[in-house]
Amino acid sequence: MRALLKLLVSAGIACAAALNSHVVHEKRTLDPTFSGWVQSRRLPSSQVIPLRVGLQQRNLHQLEDLLMSVAHPESPTYGQHWSPAQIVDMFAPAEDTIRAVKSWLVGAGIDEDRLKMSVSRGWIGVNATVGEAERLLQTEYHVYTHESGAEQYGCHSYSIPSDLTEHIDLIKPTVHFTHRVAARDPKVKRRDTTAGAVNRPVPMVKTKGQLSKIHGNAQASPAASPLDTCDQEITPDCLRALYNFEFKPTRTKVNTFGIVEFTPQSFLAPDLDLFFTNFSPDQVGTRPIPVLIDGAVVQTTNQSFGFNGESDLDLQYGFALTNPQPIHLLQTGDIVEGASFDNWLDAVDGTFCTFEGGDDPTQDGIYPDPLKGGFKGPESCGIIPPPHTISISYGQDESGVTVAYANRQCAEYAKLGLVGTSVFYSSGDDGVAGNGGVCLNAQHQPVDNGTVFNPSFPGGCPFLTSVGATQILSGNTVNDPESACEEVIFSGGGFSNIFPIPSYQKNAVTGFLKNHPPPFTNGQFNNSGTVRAFPDLSANGAFYVVGVDGELELVFGTSCSAPVTASMFTMINDARLAAGKRTVGFINPAIYSDAFKDAFNDITIGGNQGCNSPGFTSTTGWDPVTGVGTPNFGKLLKLFLAMP
Repeated sequence: MRALLKLLVSAGIACAAALNSHVVHEKRTLDPTFSGWVQSRRLPSSQVIPLRVGLQQRNLHQLEDLLMSVAHPESPTYGQHWSPAQIVDMFAPAEDTIRAVKSWLVGAGIDEDRLKMSVSRGWIGVNATVGEAERLLQTEYHVYTHESGAEQYGCHSYSIPSDLTEHIDLIKPTVHFTHRVAARDPKVKRRDTTAGAVNRPVPMVKTKGQLSKIHGNAQASPAASPLDTCDQEITPDCLRALYNFEFKPTRTKVNTFGIVEFTPQSFLAPDLDLFFTNFSPDQVGTRPIPVLIDGAVVQTTNQSFGFNGESDLDLQYGFALTNPQPIHLLQTGDIVEGASFDNWLDAVDGTFCTFEGGDDPTQDGIYPDPLKGGFKGPESCGIIPPPHTISISYGQDESGVTVAYANRQCAEYAKLGLVGTSVFYSSGDDGVAGNGGVCLNAQHQPVDNGTVFNPSFPGGCPFLTSVGATQILSGNTVNDPESACEEVIFSGGGFSNIFPIPSYQKNAVTGFLKNHPPPFTNGQFNNSGTVRAFPDLSANGAFYVVGVDGELELVFGTSCSAPVTASMFTMINDARLAAGKRTVGFINPAIYSDAFKDAFNDITIGGNQGCNSPGFTSTTGWDPVTGVGTPNFGKLLKLFLAMP
C-alpha cells in the first residue's frame, strides 16, 4: 500500500510538472464582443472537432532568399522557377518534429491508430472530443453567437509543452475567429453601396467604395470622345491612355490569368455583355472559364451590387484589357458555407490542403460541408495549376488574425512566387484605417474612435504585390499627373505589425522614413523601419464605369486597381512567353530595383487619411499611399523582355 501511495504521489508530481511545463502558444488577437458576438455557452465536451496540428516546416528561414534567387533582376538564376515537388522536398517538417508531436498526443491518451498523417507530412490530424482537446491544450471551448443567429466556436488561448514550441506551428480550430457575420448565409441581406456603406463579405472584406448611377438607360452609349471625361468616368480606353497600355496577346493558350471571387458574390452574364457592347464590342458573349472550388456556384438568384458588383467589375476590366486572353474564374466556396483565402490556395496547390496545416473551421470553409444543402464532395485540393497571374480584390484587417495564421498563409504566397505566379491583392479603401474605418487602441484592439493605424491582411504579406489606388483630379486629363485617390475612398497603406521588412524594400522604406518622416508617434504606427510597408504600386481606382444589374454605374476602390494591374502583367507574361522566356512570377524585387525606377509614374499628390489623422502623404519615391507609383506599361514591357 505504501509503495502504491509512493507511486501515485510520484505520478502526481510528474503530471504537475508536465502541466507546469506548458506555455501559451497562441491567444486570440481581438475580443469578439467588439464586433457584436456574445460568448453564449461552453461547447459540449462530447462534441467531436477536427483537431489539426500544423507542424513547423523546415528551411522557412531561407524562404526569402530562395524567392529572391528567382525573382530579383540581378540574380543569375532569375526566372528559373521551381516545380511543386521541389517545394515539398525543401519545406517538409523534419522527422524529429513528427516523432515529438506524435509522442505527445499518444502520451496524452490519444490512440496512435486515430492519428492521421498527411501525405506531404505537414500536419497531424485527429477527430477529438472537445473534452480531449481541452485537456490536451489546457483551454476551454465556447460557442459565440451573433444577433443574426450565426454561431462559431473557439477558445481564447491554448497551451502546449514548452519543448514542442519548436515543432508546432499552430493548432486548429482554436483562437482564429471570424469577427464579421459570414456572407455565406444567403438569407442575410447585404448592404448596398449606393448608400455609402462598405460591403464586407466575410471571411474576406470586399474593398469596395460608394457607388453612383450614371446612366438610366442600360444600353447607353459611351461618350463621343472616350478620353474627354476620364476624370469623371474611367473606361478601358482611359486606362490604356493613362498607362501606355497597348498590347495584343498571342500566347493565350499557354498564358493563364485567374481572378478569385467568393460565393455568393458572382457575375451576371448580361452585365458582361452590357459592358462589352459599350466598350469592347467584339467580346460580346465572352465568358470566363469556371473553376468551381469546394462546390462553388455562380449564383444568379440574388442580384444587387453587393452580390454582383465585385465580380462584374473584375471580369469586365480583366477581359477588356487583355482581349482575347481567356480568364479562369476561381469561384470559391459553396452557397451555404462560403470560403476564405485558404480555400482558393488549396485549389491551386494540393499540398496546401495538408502541408500548410489544413484549413481552420472558424476561419475557412471546411468540406465536405455538413450543413443542409452544402457541398458534400471532398475539398478541392490542387484541382488547377496556379495561374501565372492572380488578382484578388478582397481583404481583412491584420489585427483580426494571429501571427501564426498570418505567417503560414504568407509563406504560401512565397511558394507561389517560387513556381512563377504573380499574386496581386487590393490594399484596402480606408486609408490607414481598417475595413469600415475601424482603428485600434494602444493594445492593438479595435475600438470606436481609435487613433492607432490598422493595416490590412494579406496585403501586408511581403511575398505578394499590394495595389493601391489613384485618380485623375477633376478637370485634368489622362496626360496630367494623377493623385492618390481621395474621392469616396482612400488608398490603403501603412506598415505591418506582423511581417518584417523584406530585403527588396529596405532602401525605399528607409529613404521614406528619413527624408519624409511622418508626423506621428510610434504609438500610432510601427515606425521602426524594420517592418513590411505597403502598397507596392498603384493604379487608378476612381469613377470606373461598370455594368451591374443591367445598368452602367460608377465604382471606386482598390478593387478596381488590382485587376487592372494584374491585366498588365498578364500581357507582359504573354510577351515573355512569345519570346521563349518564362513568366515574371513575383515582381516586387524588380519593381523596387533602380533599373525599374523610370518605369513608374511617381505620385506626389494626395494622402490616405484615417484614424482621426491625415494619414500618410504621397511624395517623391516610394510612399505608403501609392507605393512606387503607377505603371508605364511600355517601359515595363521593354525592361522585362530584356531580362533572361
